[in-house]
Amino acid sequence: MSRICQIEIDDSGLPTPTPEIEQERKVAVFDLLEDNSFSLLAREGNAAPPGPYAMTLAIRERRLVIALGDEGGTTVGEMILSLGPFRQVVKDYYQICASYFDAVKRLPPSQIEAIDMARRGIHNEGARILQERLEGKAEMDIDTARRLFTLICVLHFGG
Repeated sequence: MSRICQIEIDDSGLPTPTPEIEQERKVAVFDLLEDNSFSLLAREGNAAPPGPYAMTLAIRERRLVIALGDEGGTTVGEMILSLGPFRQVVKDYYQICASYFDAVKRLPPSQIEAIDMARRGIHNEGARILQERLEGKAEMDIDTARRLFTLICVLHFGG
């Protein structure tokens, strides 16, 4: 029950993503729905709403909005996070991804692997920041945080 059962990306008002960005988004959503661990925590003396959760991610007024509902569509919570702590790691992630996509076209596997290791390291850093920002509000495993970070990057691309 401590999981995300549905995810929606509200990219209204944002530029149309590139084919590469759209592919990253599809893979992250698929992987996230296949396997994730996510739960809200009790706050201010109130019990945590039970999962599974329907999640909507959006950027509004230069903030990340994570809206959560139950399977029936009833709102159970909303978390609003500043994008500031994510800016540098998102920028680094896009730069390393561009290098990776370029390398795949022209470099030998050993060099591609080195770039991919750096990409994974930056991705892990973004996931760690997300977990820190949600501390005391929600818990998730590292794989769920990594997939959600990918979706934040997709949104940040247009925001």
